[in-house]
Amino acid sequence: MEKFDVIVAGAGLAGLAAAYTLAQEGVEVLLIEKGDYPGAKNVSGGRLYINPVRELFPELWKKAPWERFIAREGVSIMAGERSLSVEYCGSELNREPHQSYSILRAKFDRWLAKQAERKGAMLVSKSRVDGVIIENDKVVGVWAGGDELRADVVMACDGAMSLLAEKAGLRKPCNPRDYAVGLKEVIELESALIEERFGLEGNEGAARLFMGEVTRGKFGGGFLYTNKDSLSLGIVVGIQDLMDGSPAVQAPVLLDEFKRRPEIARLIKGGESVEYSAHVIPEGGLKALGKLYGNGILVAGDAAGLAMNIGVTVRGMEYALASGYYAAQAVLQAREKEDYTASSLSVYEKLLNDSFVMKDFAAFKEAPAVLDSPRFFKHYPELVGNMMRDVYGVPAGPKDRLYPTIRKYLTFKEMWAMAGDMRKVMKI
Repeated sequence: MEKFDVIVAGAGLAGLAAAYTLAQEGVEVLLIEKGDYPGAKNVSGGRLYINPVRELFPELWKKAPWERFIAREGVSIMAGERSLSVEYCGSELNREPHQSYSILRAKFDRWLAKQAERKGAMLVSKSRVDGVIIENDKVVGVWAGGDELRADVVMACDGAMSLLAEKAGLRKPCNPRDYAVGLKEVIELESALIEERFGLEGNEGAARLFMGEVTRGKFGGGFLYTNKDSLSLGIVVGIQDLMDGSPAVQAPVLLDEFKRRPEIARLIKGGESVEYSAHVIPEGGLKALGKLYGNGILVAGDAAGLAMNIGVTVRGMEYALASGYYAAQAVLQAREKEDYTASSLSVYEKLLNDSFVMKDFAAFKEAPAVLDSPRFFKHYPELVGNMMRDVYGVPAGPKDRLYPTIRKYLTFKEMWAMAGDMRKVMKI
């Protein structure tokens, strides 16, 4: 029967950050990944905001396998037959150190795993953790590939549907309203074409988010990130909306429709789809978080629900890295006392509360409820699209003045409804 200081289940960013941090302090850590290699099963959109975690791993970033730094931000509101796009370019986005990068997780996770192994972490791939071993109300190890593996602490970094956290009693069965499904394709395209189509130079990159008809008015949206010689293109749609929607629609159909939109088709023209994947994503925010620690166990990353969507930004990777780091710090403190009870490991929650992670979640705790309104995904895209159609339209006869053109859409009833929505938006 094998015994380790720490067993980390899942080699995503949370698990890798934890293993790296522990290994460099001389802790014997076993990292178990069910994929062929770290990153093989990841479906992340592909953007990492580096500023929040820059100081946690200062020695890593210079050699990290970045794709492009994000120099252009874009948001598109899509109606059925038209769309309105806004692009932001700021000089601060071009200055080093850069705020964020596009990454391909199959490359990035594999690279980070090698860094953890060089520090002394042990990685076992193609092995699934099936459950936790509980004795005297304490997690003392895991079952993996039929083997019983023991440890002082187990870290559940096994993704949004974390069965380990559920089996350890730290979370309830998943509520569909708190999750979305993400689908993504990686589309190979020559770097010169990417730069031409997105107005980029050198290592500059672009990030675009899409909302509205891209999900047929359901909660969710689309995303596009430019890589060195490929595009990461995908959609995210709420699972509850998919279940309740009438008529029913399959998520893969939404992605196909998204790719056929003229706004998207011209950007991916000539590209070859080389990767397709789907994954469940936590979307419940602060109110949906489970317990983060127990006797002999900690939960980090997507397994803890640490992902956030506030409409104009979608974040998760930096929360995964930070939660893995702070989970490792909690273990190091517990190790000094040789106490791995929930009382000792509770310092993990304090570390998160004092960090940007829980401060962000507290600040945007109302975001899921605000974005739950179908008006943001169906009504407003059509309203804005029709308004812009009439503003830019030039009829055969005389053209109406701009104010009456806009005002006919902004009736008292509409403005009253908009005021109600604005009161909600003010909460985020």
